[in-house]
Amino acid sequence: MQIKRKSTAVWSGTGKDGKGNLTTQSTVLNETQYGFNSRFADGIGTNPEELIAAAHAGCFSMKLAFNLQAAGFSADELKTDCEIVLEDGSITQSNITLAAKVSGIEAEKFEELVKDAEANCPVSKLLNAKITVNFTLN
Repeated sequence: MQIKRKSTAVWSGTGKDGKGNLTTQSTVLNETQYGFNSRFADGIGTNPEELIAAAHAGCFSMKLAFNLQAAGFSADELKTDCEIVLEDGSITQSNITLAAKVSGIEAEKFEELVKDAEANCPVSKLLNAKITVNFTLN
């Protein structure tokens, strides 16, 4: 199965003083502003790293949910935080923190499924960065 999704970035001006907006196919982002200040300071708007963090957290959570389902479990809740590290012009790390509630699963089995999700969610495969996952299972 092949799925295609698209987004559009529109930018005007220089890198530091310019401005841009992002629109996604679903229009969840619809001319959402981004710029130097939202990327490198505390300005209003989004930025590529924040969007990659959201994508990685969502992708990892869904892959883990599929892994749990295949093993005969269902997540009560998977709360996944993701921190993207931009360093010297490169994304060097994606650090995931997971708080999971899964009834009836043994810790060893859960860790196995987490490691598989870490390595095999499509966004993990895309990133050329160190990926870490720290988790708690309740």
